[in-house]
Amino acid sequence: MSNLSVNQAANWHLPQPYNTRHVLFALIALLILAVSGVRMEVPRMVHDTVQGVGYAVGLADESPVATGVKRIAESIWPLRISEETEISRIENFDRENLPWLSRVEVIETKMQRMNTDTLRLEETIESKEVLIKPLGYLSHVLLKMLETLEMALWGTLLSVLLSIPLAYFAAANYAPNRFAYNLSRSTISLFRAIPELVSALFLVLAFGFGPIAGFLALGIHGAGFLGKFYAEDIENADRGPQEALQSIGAGKVKTLWYGVLPQVMPQYIAYTLYIFDRNVRMATVIGIVGAGGIGLELKGRFDMFNFDHVGTILVIIFLTVFLLDQFSARLRSRIL
Repeated sequence: MSNLSVNQAANWHLPQPYNTRHVLFALIALLILAVSGVRMEVPRMVHDTVQGVGYAVGLADESPVATGVKRIAESIWPLRISEETEISRIENFDRENLPWLSRVEVIETKMQRMNTDTLRLEETIESKEVLIKPLGYLSHVLLKMLETLEMALWGTLLSVLLSIPLAYFAAANYAPNRFAYNLSRSTISLFRAIPELVSALFLVLAFGFGPIAGFLALGIHGAGFLGKFYAEDIENADRGPQEALQSIGAGKVKTLWYGVLPQVMPQYIAYTLYIFDRNVRMATVIGIVGAGGIGLELKGRFDMFNFDHVGTILVIIFLTVFLLDQFSARLRSRIL
């Protein structure tokens, strides 16, 4: 080994991964987080959470958080799957032709009424006949969940249809001119910038309450994401097959069809499945503003403090999302 190599080896040192500028940047970031944390009441959140954990393990005498959680759990459980309807409110009720598994029961209710003679509250018992459907509310929630899935499906379909032309013109290597490229990119950004809940509010005003506003809101927002992902994959596709097709005279459309789509199709399927999964979850939220689906039922039951009904709805939503996730994973493994 030469003297020069020996001197270079002796003088070699590992450069420091962090310098003063990095430390200063980290301190500024921590300062910003500290100020923001106070505004977001993070210290109180930590204190209440620790107090709640201490109450759960017997180290604290009381905890508002633990008390609130316990009250919610007691209100939700047991879950409500049956449905009760007063017979007096059912038109043309036929006692001889009851729905499947249904039965008629007499329910007695104790009430306090003012006696006009003695001016004292007296306990009275009122009786009423009700039709009980053991699985009535569960079937109602399942139908609402089916409507939510249909909203997610149509929203995803609309997203794909809108994003295909947007992605073509938003890909720099396929856009016919700069104006079309900028217009498509701006449209994609606009669709992503408007949350589904906001667009659903305006669409409910235009189309009224129901699933139309719901799947339109999901479709428009999803088109912003799919348009961006589709366009970026077109731009990043391997240029070799495209150049080979162009060298034999293939136009842009044929080059895209035979040279790009076979490369990006697995990613496109994965993106689309993700948007569908996301739309199922978001469909439960936008229903709160009247855009159809199970979200509308959830808000109604929550406003009426029917927390046992709310618990049933939440369980159905969880099971649906879980099963959909399993289905999507299996479908991706088979296709991709």
